[in-house]
Amino acid sequence: MACALSAKACARGMRVLAYCADAEAGLKFSRLLWTAQAVSFVPHCTPDDPLAAMTPVIVDHEGAEPLHDEVLINLRPEWPPFFSRFQRLIEIVSLDEVDRSQARARFKFYRDRGYAIQNHDLSKSAQ
Repeated sequence: MACALSAKACARGMRVLAYCADAEAGLKFSRLLWTAQAVSFVPHCTPDDPLAAMTPVIVDHEGAEPLHDEVLINLRPEWPPFFSRFQRLIEIVSLDEVDRSQARARFKFYRDRGYAIQNHDLSKSAQ
């Protein structure tokens, strides 16, 4: 789902930061972006790549200095400390109960700070 959302945002001319849990998860996500769609490519790199300033999708696990403020896809179990600088934050929640519990805590964190939240249940459309 994160790959599809990254591709959709990229096609709309938006920049994406995919905030991964660690370096290994970042590599896995990068590999998925290479193979997500058979007929297209989602341009992506890490933030330290020389082309990062021009690349639509940044795959990062450190979050030290985000290069833009458009779309943040959080792929970590905790809320990103820099989330408020982004125009959009996407949280992807699986059906796993541990993941759902962590997502509820993030949801409460965002809601308690007054952020407008939209939910999209994609589990029904996947069936």
